[in-house]
Amino acid sequence: MRRLPLIPPRACRPGDRLTRLLLALALLAPTAQASLAATLGEVYEMARNSDPQFAAARAAALAGREKAVQGRAGILPSVSLGGTLRNTHEVGDFAGEPVRDYTTHNWNLSASVPVLRRANVQAWRQGELQALLADQQLRLAEQDLLLRVAKGYFEVLQAHEVLASTGAQRNAFAQQLTQARRAFEVGMAPVTDVNEAQARSDLALAQEIAARNDIELKRSALEKSIARALPPLAGLDEQTGVGPYDAAQLQAWLAQAPESALPVGAALTAEQVAVREVARQQAGHLPTVDLVFSYNDNAASRFISPGNSRQTAVGVEVSIPLYQGGGTDSRIREAVANLERARQDLANARAQARLDAHQAYLGVLSGRALHQALRQAQTSGEVQVRSTQRGFEVGTRTRSDVLNATQQLYATRKDLAAARYQTLVAGLQLKAAAGVLGETDLFGMDRLLTAPPR
Repeated sequence: MRRLPLIPPRACRPGDRLTRLLLALALLAPTAQASLAATLGEVYEMARNSDPQFAAARAAALAGREKAVQGRAGILPSVSLGGTLRNTHEVGDFAGEPVRDYTTHNWNLSASVPVLRRANVQAWRQGELQALLADQQLRLAEQDLLLRVAKGYFEVLQAHEVLASTGAQRNAFAQQLTQARRAFEVGMAPVTDVNEAQARSDLALAQEIAARNDIELKRSALEKSIARALPPLAGLDEQTGVGPYDAAQLQAWLAQAPESALPVGAALTAEQVAVREVARQQAGHLPTVDLVFSYNDNAASRFISPGNSRQTAVGVEVSIPLYQGGGTDSRIREAVANLERARQDLANARAQARLDAHQAYLGVLSGRALHQALRQAQTSGEVQVRSTQRGFEVGTRTRSDVLNATQQLYATRKDLAAARYQTLVAGLQLKAAAGVLGETDLFGMDRLLTAPPR
């Protein structure tokens, strides 16, 4: 590369200083980009503030919390105030009959205090459970957002590694194609070498195009959650492992999943809501007792007799349901059937949590073993490519052998990247199945993001 002449400081002109400044900024650009690369925790913060699916879950939680207030209203006193004001103009049918024009008004204050309303008590307790269920469903939505962001983030990084590997493979095949053509031109290689190298190069180009398209798809999926263009992402260092969890932690999460998973907790609360609904409907056969109070004030103009009147009443109202056309019994049967459905949903949630935890657990264990094996396979593949190339140079191996070894090496590199990211995601999925996944897990992974931005 051509070297720039050194210029003494006293000979520097303003234009030279500007040139040197631009060169210095160019050298510092990668460092500046690295500092601006978004980490996993930062992308999650963007998604938490912008993801429409999570925003809808928060609104649903706010609505669900009002069930507690609505249920409590049924056991509290109710007070109402009403009144009328009327002006009347009467004209007689016969001549000389007087015309009357008068005003009347009436207002009423009434209050009712529930004394014995079993259905309202059950509705109050049911409302508190429904508010709790709303909060649990919000936690489920938050956990889903954590997993979606982490999976999307690592899928983008993996897609970039696939593209880098595919591009390097295409360059390697292009070099082999150039060498094959030169050898063919001087009569040192058959045309089959050129054709095979051309076919491998064309295939690598097609794979690179597909890899670029896959990057755009993965980026678009993550941009949907953050509702903006995806910034450069910090990548994983090549020496990063595939999970900091020890065997005891993995076993503990696997064991506790059927009881502590968030879907199990939500299903358990839904079962309790169904229990309260059965009790509420059964209370439809019970009598109700209310303490009531009313005050009425009636007044009219002087043309109307007897004039003003006021009435105050305090008493107890008792209502005993005798027959409602079979509606109460039907609602009880409906509530009992819904209770059975809720119990089956709870059993299914526990079974699904056990299955999800087991799959994630196996994903972590097999991912670790696969990652270690592929790292060794990559090292062996690099040695194989070098030895095959030397064998080709001395005539003991063919160009086809070199192409096969090169293709196998880059396939191994892609599999290695996939194993690393999938194992990291499996660890998060296991914690989610155990109900212990939180924001700190994603922010904790930021310590692993030390590579240049993608």
